[in-house]
Amino acid sequence: MHECKNIKEILIAQGKYIKWMLGLLFMLGLLLAAVALGLSVGELNLSPGSVLRMLLFGGDDGSMEYLLISRIRLPRVVLGVAVGGSLSLAGVILQGIYRNPLVEPFTLGISGGASLGVAFTIVMGLHLSLGSFMLPLSGFIGAFVIIFLVYTISSRRGAINIQNMLLTGVMISFIASSAMMFLMATTSSDNLHGIVFWIMGSLDEPNTGLINLTLIVSLVVLVISYLFVQPLNALRLGEEKALHLGFNTNVVIRVLFILASLLAGICVSVSGVIGFVGLIIPHVLRLLFGSDYRFLLGGSFLLGGIFLVLSDVVARTIISPNELPIGVITGIIGGLVFLLLMSQKRKGK
Repeated sequence: MHECKNIKEILIAQGKYIKWMLGLLFMLGLLLAAVALGLSVGELNLSPGSVLRMLLFGGDDGSMEYLLISRIRLPRVVLGVAVGGSLSLAGVILQGIYRNPLVEPFTLGISGGASLGVAFTIVMGLHLSLGSFMLPLSGFIGAFVIIFLVYTISSRRGAINIQNMLLTGVMISFIASSAMMFLMATTSSDNLHGIVFWIMGSLDEPNTGLINLTLIVSLVVLVISYLFVQPLNALRLGEEKALHLGFNTNVVIRVLFILASLLAGICVSVSGVIGFVGLIIPHVLRLLFGSDYRFLLGGSFLLGGIFLVLSDVVARTIISPNELPIGVITGIIGGLVFLLLMSQKRKGK
């Protein structure tokens, strides 16, 4: 009887792993398809075959098609994968830390701090005198100032109070947003236009160095996060039970909080405020595959990249030749999907 039970448990575990592997392979295929669509579709449509030939063998350096692919669409697609994957990964990590499915990277004031930093730079004209790199730099600095405040205020005698950290982040987010609105209300119309456009989010980043840095950081943090799979799964039971299982919860929470904040900070500084990605993607994956972080970390990264690349395609083409801010698309789609998931959960009860 005991042997039959063990065999049954092994078969269930194997079936779960197979489901995870098939899910990851399917999402990887979808990501490649989304990348191909992002490179092919736009104001000038190109066949996937011609795009693939230009990527593999190059093309005429002076041709419009080659310049379009190599200098405009490819950087956008790479940034979309990096930012979408990073925001989703940050979201699923923070939700694991707080054991709250409504937490996302911007809940803790990261977006408010970055927006305030960028608004201050635009109002003071620092990006005109010191260079355009000041916008992402000021956004990154603003995000990490908020993160430092949240972490410092929430720490007591070497321990972190999760609930205090969440409440502190929400309050500091309101303060940062209010300060940004004050700057917007007292600046010129030209500066106001620049602030609003940045806040709504865009993947139109001309600096390939920043794009490559974002991609590298996102992949490195993804690898590092898998070292914390067991602590994250243990935290689902609560901090006390995770501590009894042998995990130093204070250290785990600190490291994961820093990793998630690093991802969110660099994404906001490069692409602006793109909401709902870190909130909705983990919800979808938990509904389809469960709450095990062995799957959620990699799955969130892949599905987040898919979602943002496809959202960028919609933003570029829905009112072509004009372009919508990508934050508008992610907000509408993410909000509708979230409401749909909530309605399905109510029906299931």
